[in-house]
Amino acid sequence: MAHVELSLSDIRVPTVVAPPEQEYDNVTSWSVAVSQADEPCLLIAADTRVLAVSAAGSHLLFLDDCLDVIGHPLLDGSLRLLDFTANRGELTEPELDKIPPLLAITSGRLTRGLLRIKGVSPGAPDATVDAISTPVHRAGAVVGSLTFLSEV
Repeated sequence: MAHVELSLSDIRVPTVVAPPEQEYDNVTSWSVAVSQADEPCLLIAADTRVLAVSAAGSHLLFLDDCLDVIGHPLLDGSLRLLDFTANRGELTEPELDKIPPLLAITSGRLTRGLLRIKGVSPGAPDATVDAISTPVHRAGAVVGSLTFLSEV
């Protein structure tokens, strides 16, 4: 029978004391984490502006450049979403409101769904992406959503 022993030495507990007037801003923290992430992910504000997108997320969503979409609405034309019918029509306004990043903001809950993204060039294959989104809160209010993406 195997025996494993674990010993911890020199345990240091970090002491970070923030001044009471300075509220912890998790939107800024997530923005930094997403922009540096190796995994495909996206952070948007409640008004749908892109706050951060990882390089892998930008590639998976067929966005030209991570920096070009920062500060612009997610659905301003750079992200082309299609329905799952044989005709592959673009999503209508009511359907767009139900995509995971936006639904997480409006519902305040964890959401998950598939996205079909139109290929960049004519004849290029579309991509199907599994999106899991969670609302991001500040002072009890939903201020955005964080989405993790995975190609299907």
